[in-house]
Amino acid sequence: MKNSQIHPTALIEEGVSIGAQVTVDAYAIIENGAKVEDGCHIHSHAVIKKYAVLGQGVEVGHFAVVGGDPQHLGFDRSISSSVVLEDDVRLGEGVTIHRSIEKGGETRVGKNCFLMGYSHVAHDCSLGERVVLANGALLGGHVSVARDVFLGGGAAVHQFVRIGQGAMIGGLSEISLDIPPQVLVSGRNLISGLNLIGMKRRKIPPSAVSEIKNCFLELMQNGNLKKIAKEILNRKPSPSGDVTLDFLNFFLTGKRGFARLSKKKSPQVDG
Repeated sequence: MKNSQIHPTALIEEGVSIGAQVTVDAYAIIENGAKVEDGCHIHSHAVIKKYAVLGQGVEVGHFAVVGGDPQHLGFDRSISSSVVLEDDVRLGEGVTIHRSIEKGGETRVGKNCFLMGYSHVAHDCSLGERVVLANGALLGGHVSVARDVFLGGGAAVHQFVRIGQGAMIGGLSEISLDIPPQVLVSGRNLISGLNLIGMKRRKIPPSAVSEIKNCFLELMQNGNLKKIAKEILNRKPSPSGDVTLDFLNFFLTGKRGFARLSKKKSPQVDG
């Protein structure tokens, strides 16, 4: 707790591990067993449950709860499981993140993620680096979100869904199918095109963008996505860019089925 600033009204139970230069504001609660690494800031009225592990530089907003019990009817509250927030995660006000339903399991939020106000991450979710959940976005249990994904405000994701790297999901979307990498999604599982602006911002080379454009058009205009993806991967010469390979390989796994291209408009692949 070297050089840490703990408000006198904050409740920190015995057995809490607190690093250096941690700030804990008024009326925050940190339960016995929690771990808070260097440079974290716990805002007033936030609750860090005993099963929470916070990496360096994590910021937890007002009234957020980290490590609460999952909303699962068959959950055994006596088991030990956890929530892990990696370095430099930022949580807005009222964010809730639940621990795993499995003994020894974890719910994990990757480095530099930003979960805005009143968003929710259910038990056993896994978020890659730099994921953004806008206000009120909701993730059901066991959802897997790859890095650099953006979920708009009020978007809701069904349990066990996978969301691929670099996807952008519009506000109030209803997601019940797997979302491929690098796509734009709105409404109920509707793909409108590729996330070209996102790829540009992440400095993906033009040659790699051109390659995934060609694969996207061929794949989305055919019926059996898994079959077509395999055919493209087995061609000579086959795609070589990491972005395209990640996109195609996404279709080789998963059990929920995949979001499809909206029939109301042509795919957006220009630019």
